[in-house]
Amino acid sequence: MTFAGSLENKGISTVEHRMSRKNRVPLADRVARAAEAALAARHVVSAIDILVGIGWLDPEAAERWRRGQIECLEAGVRTNLPRISEAMKLFRSWATARGLSASETAYVDRTPQRRRLRFSRSGNPAIEASYRTHWVSSELSEKERERLAEKASRAPSNRIMI
Repeated sequence: MTFAGSLENKGISTVEHRMSRKNRVPLADRVARAAEAALAARHVVSAIDILVGIGWLDPEAAERWRRGQIECLEAGVRTNLPRISEAMKLFRSWATARGLSASETAYVDRTPQRRRLRFSRSGNPAIEASYRTHWVSSELSEKERERLAEKASRAPSNRIMI
């Protein structure tokens, strides 16, 4: 008898078994994996990297937000606010435990108006600042950190190439 068959004999579907709390990867581990992947790839990690990396934010939804088509980033996240808050706390703890440097970054939309993008439903300044903070590798030189911070804060170009 297969594993799935033995579960079904006990009245448990394989979908229920896969989704049970016992079998889920803890959120702290998922956050750490997403952060480590972003840090390895770019030497910097953002809240967006975490939300995309753990599967709560579709990259296309993030892009619509960057174009000003979604009012706030949290509106595109596929979980509730307490879970988002928990993930962001875990992310900050992970970053500080690794000695990463915090660097607040400006986010503006990709429209001619260059409006400041909003992350949270509430618009709370402390929450907004937390989302805007990028965590930069301590392995980078001061000059490289400044270059990354400048690049991240630069408004995207609206030029269209034909």
